[in-house]
Amino acid sequence: MNHPAHQDPASPRDLVGIGIGPSNLSLAALAHPLTALDAVFYEQRPGFDWHPGLLIEGATVQVPFLADLVTLADPTSPWSFLNYLRTCERLFPFYFAERFHIQRAEYDAYCRWVARQLPRLRFRHQVDAVRWNPERDLFEVDFTQLDAAGEAEALGRTYTRNVVLGIGTGPYVPDPLRPLAEAPGVPVVHAADYLDHRDTVLAAGHVTVVGSGQSGAEVFLDLLRHRPAGREKLHWIGRTEAFAPMEYSKLGLEHFTPDYTRYFHALAEPVRDRLVAAQWQLHKGIDAGTLAAIHDELYRRTLHGGWPDAVLTPGVRVRTAGRIATTRIELHLEHLQQDSRSRLTTDAVVLATGYRQRPLGRILAGLDPYLRRDGSERPRVDEEYRLVLDPSVTGSVYVQNAELHTHGVGAPDLGLSAWRSATILNSLTGKEAYPLPSRTAFTSFGLEDPAARMPQARHPKRLIPLTEGR
Repeated sequence: MNHPAHQDPASPRDLVGIGIGPSNLSLAALAHPLTALDAVFYEQRPGFDWHPGLLIEGATVQVPFLADLVTLADPTSPWSFLNYLRTCERLFPFYFAERFHIQRAEYDAYCRWVARQLPRLRFRHQVDAVRWNPERDLFEVDFTQLDAAGEAEALGRTYTRNVVLGIGTGPYVPDPLRPLAEAPGVPVVHAADYLDHRDTVLAAGHVTVVGSGQSGAEVFLDLLRHRPAGREKLHWIGRTEAFAPMEYSKLGLEHFTPDYTRYFHALAEPVRDRLVAAQWQLHKGIDAGTLAAIHDELYRRTLHGGWPDAVLTPGVRVRTAGRIATTRIELHLEHLQQDSRSRLTTDAVVLATGYRQRPLGRILAGLDPYLRRDGSERPRVDEEYRLVLDPSVTGSVYVQNAELHTHGVGAPDLGLSAWRSATILNSLTGKEAYPLPSRTAFTSFGLEDPAARMPQARHPKRLIPLTEGR
């Protein structure tokens, strides 16, 4: 291993980003024109990679293309999706395609295009620890540089005034299924890895999809389309009371505005926790088009008589699971409304059981004495996305997509990424690097006068009547 490469603490960076997913890629893109800001972003993977296992043909992003990395903060940015199309000479085909929601694979290609050109990104750099150095009033960020095989190649340390965490979420596997998912040779895979194991799953005699959100619907639809009619042998189960559509009404979508984020942040902690649990259909429901496509495919298979061999059962949870004769899987199910139990034998399981925030403990262990926590021992996050630290810490640690408990359902939503990045950069620079609107929703979520939040320039002007001779 090479000798450590340490940056001179006398010339610290202004910002070190940890993780390069869509959130920190958005921040890096918006930081690029701020030449006075010395920033670098570290990512342990060899390149940008956005849910590769779920880039199923035809699957679309659930937000409009305007929710790219930059547009909702700076429509003139060279890193916009429209400029990507122009650069690729695809702007006119996109114009005639009339698509407001683009395919996931296209969003991934766009992000890769941005990542290839931004000079401040450092892939194959694994951040190991972040510490506060009170003597220097700086953060120390220790990292390991990885080689092409993912092995440690060199150690390094960077000094910085501020840090932003954008490590995102990781696949969640429920406890009853974790032993099976970790066992070799048993086809129990998370939807995040679906495309890598798709051929194996398709070849299985009977397949069960667990999870009633968008990923579960897309995986079930893909399997259904590629199984022979009358011999589909598919089972789709989920905990929710129905395979429910996502809330997509125009006023409902205003829960993904900065106005609602500010309102949510000001609520009491117990109220916020109740709301997050109750608002699952805002961000965990299924796109209505996907539900329609599933129904259309099932109906098409009834045209020549008979019903497809597919069972769709909501309101079901997996209590326990195990192997039968080393190759088959037995799921012990419980119906939540009927309070009844049954067993399901299957040959392969796809876990569309969602994602959970990656734990910050390993990276932030060195900051633990300075962290301020809420009643549930979660880090407190202020309105500008900064972890609340002891006042002795003069620098800031910002978080991206790790603030669901403080900022609400918009935290993981791509539509708020650019606004959040602009908010962080405005806070970081101490000036309005990106002017942001003071009002973004028609809904007033609390008992306040909406006119008080309306920009002054938008108030109706009082006209002075013209008189003859003027």
